[in-house]
Amino acid sequence: MKVTKETIEHVANLARLNLTEQEKEKLTTEMEDIISYVDKLNELDTSGVSPTAHVIPIKNVFREDEAKASYDREKILANAPSTENGCFKVPKVVE
Repeated sequence: MKVTKETIEHVANLARLNLTEQEKEKLTTEMEDIISYVDKLNELDTSGVSPTAHVIPIKNVFREDEAKASYDREKILANAPSTENGCFKVPKVVE
């Protein structure tokens, strides 16, 4: 992929960056180098590799959901400064 000065100007405009001509030239060459380096990955044969392959086997370590008894509502609300209908009552913050 060829990175042009116009591409850099477009990206800078989207990012709301004010770049000098010197910065545009520098970014053009740097982006060109980065993209050419990443293009080397296209030379690899990845036909036998699944898209989500990892170096080490990974599996979920989540525990199973278990229904347990909850705390008593009255006990939870005992220290609340203000309650209403079995819920915490807080000052209105949005008008």
